[in-house]
Amino acid sequence: MKRVLIIGGYGNFGWFIAKSLAQEKNIRVIIAGRSLEKAKRLAATIDAVNDVEVCYTDINQKFSEALSSIAPHIVIHTSGPFQSQGYDVANICIDQGIHYIDLADGRDFVAGIGELDGQAKKNDVLVVSGASSVPCLTAALVDYYKGEFSILEVLDYGITTAQKTARGLATTEAILGYVGKPIKTLIEGEWCHVFGWQGLRARKYRMLGRRFLAYCDVPDLALFPKRYPGLKTIRFYAGLEISFIHLTLWMLSGMVRIGGIRNLEKVAPLMLRISHLFDFLGTDTSAFHMTLSGKGRAGAAKSITFELTARSGDGPYIPTMPAILMAKKLANDDVKVRGAFPCVGFITRDEYLGALEGLDISWYST
Repeated sequence: MKRVLIIGGYGNFGWFIAKSLAQEKNIRVIIAGRSLEKAKRLAATIDAVNDVEVCYTDINQKFSEALSSIAPHIVIHTSGPFQSQGYDVANICIDQGIHYIDLADGRDFVAGIGELDGQAKKNDVLVVSGASSVPCLTAALVDYYKGEFSILEVLDYGITTAQKTARGLATTEAILGYVGKPIKTLIEGEWCHVFGWQGLRARKYRMLGRRFLAYCDVPDLALFPKRYPGLKTIRFYAGLEISFIHLTLWMLSGMVRIGGIRNLEKVAPLMLRISHLFDFLGTDTSAFHMTLSGKGRAGAAKSITFELTARSGDGPYIPTMPAILMAKKLANDDVKVRGAFPCVGFITRDEYLGALEGLDISWYST
């Protein structure tokens, strides 16, 4: 029996991870966070194979002592935003010989996790950062399709979120943290800066119609040029379903860029509350797309587009799949590697998409 502790286990992502892993015969789920009452309420709703445990933890106060008392085999860290965190939780896990997985989407946080590699190997544990849509799903897609290219030169991709889906404060803070701020990326073979939530464009999605997108900062921008050396350009975008909300944030990004506004993170709680006032105008459908371009095996220009559509509010479950799959692999002793890595190369495209079966999610490629 493997004990899996989920930090923030009753949050927007944590509860789905807890519910999924509780169906495994060889896993006992432990829901942890700063609200024992929320943890207990969630535990009472889960139809688990093994009894679900709950406990109080605060990653900023006496976490080492709490972890030693709980004695899990695996920790899944879901409590962001990771952009403002160090590796304290991961280091404590390493020191206690506990495997560590997080859902971080912070570029520097995920790209820098390798600095823990030596100690993780020494203590015989696996540390995986960025077990989320980016960079896990995106890398799995590139790995799957790159064999169709003699040279893969361009990655152009992004996500458009549904208005009527759960939106957490941590995610809002993470987005607002780079709005209007410079983002380093590779464009036409040169490293240059774009600006968060600038680069406004519109894209027509097959099942959603036209939606606005803008530049977004993700770990891929740092990881993929090294992982795929032939790349000349990589652009990642994100967008909001309701156009005037997206355009309002675009205008605010311009104010941040020119110095009229210093930072938007402090107003994240207010902006999150305001955004919910417009839920009646939106839907529960989100989408992701990736276009890969370069030269095919015969040398001619080639392009492949993958598009995924999530309905019924199921979009937020997509980022949880890598953590669920990695926890299962570790519990089943299917992963032998030890050390500290970004979550790329551990999960294949077919494994990832297979885990989405049963949700109201479809995909196609052309």
